Amino acid sequence: MWKSKLAALTVFVLKWVLGFESVVLKASSFSCRLQGISKPPVLSKEGDFVIGGVFSFRPQVRTVEHNYTRQPEPMQCTGRLLLTGLSFARAMEFAIKEINSKQDLLPNITLGYQIHDSCTVIPMAVNAAFQLANGQDAEIVTDASCPKVASVAAIVGDTSSTPSIGMTRVLGLFGIPQVSHLATCSCLSNKQQYPTFFRTVPSDNFQAAALAQLVKYFGWKWIGAVRSDTDYGNSGMASFLRVAEKEGICIEYSVAFVKTDPLRKVKQVAEIIRHSTARVIVAFVQASDLRVLLVQLTKEPQPRLQWIGSESWMLEPDLLNFGLFAGAIGFSFEAFAMPGFRQFLLDLSATEASQTSLVKEFWEDTFGCKLQGEITQMGLEQGVRVCTGSENLSNVNSSFTDTSQMRVVNMVYKATYAIAHALHGVVCNSRQQGLPHCNKSMEVEPTQILQQLKKVNFTVNGYSVMFNSNGDPASGAIYELINWQVSKEGKLQFVTVGNYDASQPKGHEFNLSRNISWINGRAEVPVSVCSESCPPGTRKAAQKGKPVCCYDCVQCGEGEISNYTGMSNVSLFRR
Repeated sequence: MWKSKLAALTVFVLKWVLGFESVVLKASSFSCRLQGISKPPVLSKEGDFVIGGVFSFRPQVRTVEHNYTRQPEPMQCTGRLLLTGLSFARAMEFAIKEINSKQDLLPNITLGYQIHDSCTVIPMAVNAAFQLANGQDAEIVTDASCPKVASVAAIVGDTSSTPSIGMTRVLGLFGIPQVSHLATCSCLSNKQQYPTFFRTVPSDNFQAAALAQLVKYFGWKWIGAVRSDTDYGNSGMASFLRVAEKEGICIEYSVAFVKTDPLRKVKQVAEIIRHSTARVIVAFVQASDLRVLLVQLTKEPQPRLQWIGSESWMLEPDLLNFGLFAGAIGFSFEAFAMPGFRQFLLDLSATEASQTSLVKEFWEDTFGCKLQGEITQMGLEQGVRVCTGSENLSNVNSSFTDTSQMRVVNMVYKATYAIAHALHGVVCNSRQQGLPHCNKSMEVEPTQILQQLKKVNFTVNGYSVMFNSNGDPASGAIYELINWQVSKEGKLQFVTVGNYDASQPKGHEFNLSRNISWINGRAEVPVSVCSESCPPGTRKAAQKGKPVCCYDCVQCGEGEISNYTGMSNVSLFRR
């Protein structure tokens, strides 16, 4: 626990905020007590060393209006279980199970884990960060023997940029490293602001450039832009707009929202999109936000739009139910192989599922039954079906067990391995012959893990893992180009149609491997312009107050000539 540093931080805050210059807290006199009840992790396992995990298992947070007459109730994550969050958690469990069975990585040491739910909001993510740092103790009392170690060696997570920023601002005070699998905001590369943050996923600077090149590649000059009003959406869209402007691309509108905005604001965004003239829309939006917008867009007829998507929603199975996205294209991370992971998922039994409420809920939702132990007489009278225990995930068609689209789960896997390698560098000594010797009783300070994370360089499943000076993947960025195509059975499906490699020379980053199915299944590339090209004999005349892509076509004056389509200037014709 960080009792000593917590006391020092308290002294600093009192001096800085209150102006007390003579504050002295003796180790024997300082203590603090947790108000309320600490939340236990949703998934956990004991170990010699423990790794923290923060993922989003629920889409919303329940808040209670405070009347200041009693102690406030703690926030709770609510809503249906998100299978993506459960997949990330299981990937972390799978990686730790593999590591615990290895003899060349942390031999004779058992790794444990504590995994918390952030429900993709800052307060819950920060709360999880504090709990992972301090543990579950209700009272902290400093004394001379107080160890300077945190409850966990390091933390994997969070899934989104904004909660990750909240977490790393807290964790950075204590030097606790955090390795995210999906926080892509380019702002997190700033090591002065976020010195303990690492990630196994590329920065959005790469994706913003890729999206601009994609729009340019297909000749679209007139587009709409919508983004999540978060660090992820605002930073990513700002990077995209900077590159797009340099490429001569005009933006008809650029709007932002989040799912928690008042309904009237979401409706306003829907109306802007519905009445726009641009037929191409770039959406740098998180899936949970986009789902709220689509509900409004489907309430009224609208022109068919060509959607261009960021990685946050391009492979979101829940959005396949919205027919608006037929023909959508966008980027996702490169697919990786994780041998043994699918079997690990399928090997889950009813007995194992009943041991934790989170997995128990998944099991009951998947098979439409109730595990024994909590079924009331009323439930039996209402015809609640009891799980037999013979249910088998192999017989279920679920996105949870579909490992053909393994991308982000691999980022969790690599993040877990990176922390394990860093821990190995601290507690294990290499031997010239035989296995390394590891000290499982060693008190490890997070700053030691932090320094080792900067040095990790290993290969797992054929893929290299190391970080550059910004804490980003040293390998750069490779994206797959995904197209939402209608199958022969009439269902929308994700199809990889090419890739984008940022390391290739400019102009050669794209490689299309198969045909793209556009709006309504057409083979022709959609057209989106503010003004049609001016024919020979006319020239462009800028429209006042509008972007350069919007113009009128006017007849050439006497002594002027335009001899090809789309001329802006004309040549003097001498008689």
